[in-house]
Amino acid sequence: MLVNCPETPPTPSGPHRVVALVAPDQELYPVTAASAVFGYHGPDIPQHYSFRLCAEHPGSLPTTLGVPIQVDDGLEALDGADTVLLAGWTIASSPAVLGAVSRAHARGARLVAVCAGILIPAALGLLDGRRASVHWELSAEVAARHPRVVLDDTVIYVDHGDVATAGASAATGDLCLHQVLQEHGAAHAMRIGRQLAAGPHREGCQRQYPPLPTTGPMPDSLAPLLEWLLSRLPDPVTVEDMAAFSGVSARTLTRQFTAQLGVPPAHWLLERRLAATRALLEETDLPVETIATRVGLSSAVNLRRRFHTALRTTPAAYRRSFR
Repeated sequence: MLVNCPETPPTPSGPHRVVALVAPDQELYPVTAASAVFGYHGPDIPQHYSFRLCAEHPGSLPTTLGVPIQVDDGLEALDGADTVLLAGWTIASSPAVLGAVSRAHARGARLVAVCAGILIPAALGLLDGRRASVHWELSAEVAARHPRVVLDDTVIYVDHGDVATAGASAATGDLCLHQVLQEHGAAHAMRIGRQLAAGPHREGCQRQYPPLPTTGPMPDSLAPLLEWLLSRLPDPVTVEDMAAFSGVSARTLTRQFTAQLGVPPAHWLLERRLAATRALLEETDLPVETIATRVGLSSAVNLRRRFHTALRTTPAAYRRSFR
């Protein structure tokens, strides 16, 4: 489940404060991925976020990388957090941690739980009756401990607004970019993604990992096809065209594409065209007819229909909100 775009962008008095709660033997990747998205991007990109670390027991903490990190702030740092990142496999659900996180959430802070971080909002009852992304290695344990959580070990993240979950560490950047997009628009999120040289932003419905092929060889990567599609965004491209580029049948391409990205190729291409539409609505004054031609949606009527189906708003209303 993904959160719809707000009617108007937020206007906080200062940077949105992101605080990552870390623990001994911390996995660094989700923490550094989040800091890369929410951190400083130079003078040309507006700074909407601040990022810091805290721990239940501050000091020098060992990491899975083999080198320690110095954490100076304790749980009191969560008292001023707008977003609390719960990342890694070793976060303990101690009474002190649960109390600090619960108070932050009750105050209005957003919780972002990655990997075993899901155990904290689950223990607080914040995911009861709600869908949550969980790592496939953890799904049985979480289901046994918290049977009221609706677990999904196939999608890479689920965002309910107040609580977001990502099953795998590698999805941290995707989830954080998704939240930047929700709060500051597609154009700002795309600028950060381009600076980080990130691949195309993955939607939460995409799978955590590709299943093993049952027959025939699996391609190493769809990157050449994806780059070709992005370079031909204004052109009419069919699944048969994609298959011809890849040297496989349309049926095989659809199966491989869906296995790796979680959506059929035509759906993925439509998502990219809508993302480009949002960026052009935010950054330019181009008429809808021109945008439709540039992004390959053929006509203003078709663009408006597709846009409303995906975002439940019109291009004109979206532009008024985000320009």
